[in-house]
Amino acid sequence: MAKILVVDDEADLELLVKQKFRRKIRENVYEFVFAQNGEEALQKVAEHPDLDIILSDINMPVMDGLTLLSRLPDANPMLKAVVVSAYGDMQNIRTAMNRGAFDFVCKPVDFDDLDLTMEKTIQHVRQLQQTIKAIKENDILKMYVDENVLNFMTHKEFESSLLKNEILEATVVFFDVVGFTAITEQVPANTVVNLLNSLFDKVVQEIIKQGGVIDKFMGDAVMAVFKGDYHLDRAIDAALAVKHNLSGVPAEQMGDKIYKPEISVGINTGEMVSGNIGSASLKRLDFTVIGDVVNTAQRLQSAAKPGQIVISEEVYQKAKESFKCELIGEVVLKNKVKPVVIYQVVE
Repeated sequence: MAKILVVDDEADLELLVKQKFRRKIRENVYEFVFAQNGEEALQKVAEHPDLDIILSDINMPVMDGLTLLSRLPDANPMLKAVVVSAYGDMQNIRTAMNRGAFDFVCKPVDFDDLDLTMEKTIQHVRQLQQTIKAIKENDILKMYVDENVLNFMTHKEFESSLLKNEILEATVVFFDVVGFTAITEQVPANTVVNLLNSLFDKVVQEIIKQGGVIDKFMGDAVMAVFKGDYHLDRAIDAALAVKHNLSGVPAEQMGDKIYKPEISVGINTGEMVSGNIGSASLKRLDFTVIGDVVNTAQRLQSAAKPGQIVISEEVYQKAKESFKCELIGEVVLKNKVKPVVIYQVVE
């Protein structure tokens, strides 16, 4: 159903419109709202945010139709106006069009012609509404879906390729917000979530700056993947930047505890499997990376103390020429038979 605002100071116009469009009103094709001048029309626009189009006269008291046209973009930028006026000279038509009128119908009104004009205008508005909806949905989708998936979704083979995998060379990083669990019982839920989201923002900004992809959020941890040229260097740069940024965040009183945000980081690099992991029948798939390299990165993060960026001996050999690292020693990592020598990246 289309909702239409009619703006005219002629007393009998409302009755005439209801008579001429009685069938479409009865069938819920059209719903009409009426105003007698531009100022009242703006009030109606505020009261009815679901309006689709406006039919407006030009010559009206209080506020004329041309002034109303100039005010509509601020009131509701999606609304399109059709001017219905006896002032059909070219100057008025040009002025109305320049102020955003979609079309112009002259009085005395040919209601068949007006109906066609309304249908055309409504169709245009519907297309605009669908475009805006698609943009909003796409922006929301970008918050949750990997960019490569979004680009791929336009291809015909998308659906048939959902479960295909690939092997890639990349670096995976786990950022954990240290000590956050301890304060969750001390403060209200909204405070906890807002604080965690603000800390995640600082982490995410540095990941994006270095061309990384946010793979997932897991409780109070972030998993990121870096691909392409110098992916290991970019991953370490991101971790160092996050550590530096959080060092400047002041401590806060949280319940009976004082909380100072810190992170522990685990980084690993090598071959991993990339693909959509999950259940196709449930339509619950997670575009992610899996494999020993990923698991080891998470174990390295678990071994890291607050403020540490931990890497393995193998990663150290690749990074030592570009970054200053310090030996931590041997640790036993889950699911590893032998102890692993680990280092921390200092700068």
